[in-house]
Amino acid sequence: MSSPQESWSISIEKDYLKFSAAHFLIFPDGSAERLHGHNYKVYVDLHTELDAHGLVVNFKEIKPLVRELCDELDEHLLLPGQHPVLTAVRVGGDFEVRYRERRYVIPADEVIVLPIGNSSAENLAAWFGRTLRERMRAKWPTLEVRQLSVGIEETPGQRGIWTLRE
Repeated sequence: MSSPQESWSISIEKDYLKFSAAHFLIFPDGSAERLHGHNYKVYVDLHTELDAHGLVVNFKEIKPLVRELCDELDEHLLLPGQHPVLTAVRVGGDFEVRYRERRYVIPADEVIVLPIGNSSAENLAAWFGRTLRERMRAKWPTLEVRQLSVGIEETPGQRGIWTLRE
């Protein structure tokens, strides 16, 4: 008979871990939503071994990393930089965004072009999670992460979730 396996994790779900951003989703048939915004909420689950002090990671140390990412996205238009048809080209101090017959000219400091193929909650969760993991590696180079999940909720009860298992 095998012995039971134990694991530890922390879950972060705070009211202030949120950002407001605009986007439009592009569908497989080529149609697209109108430009609109969401008040996104961020959720993080982290699975590691316990450290010598009995912690996965100190909440006081990881919450600022998550909040920093939220603050970077807050009050921006989020665009997919890897979409095959949408283009976002910097022209002077602006971005000229084109998708089919649509054309937007937006101040560059109000736009973030992300390395994703579409601005879905799932892709935003993937970008957020990968970026968070990079920053965690920089802060805790020896931290052995078993699993990291990030959820991006665009409306209550509706979120995209990305998970990394190392």
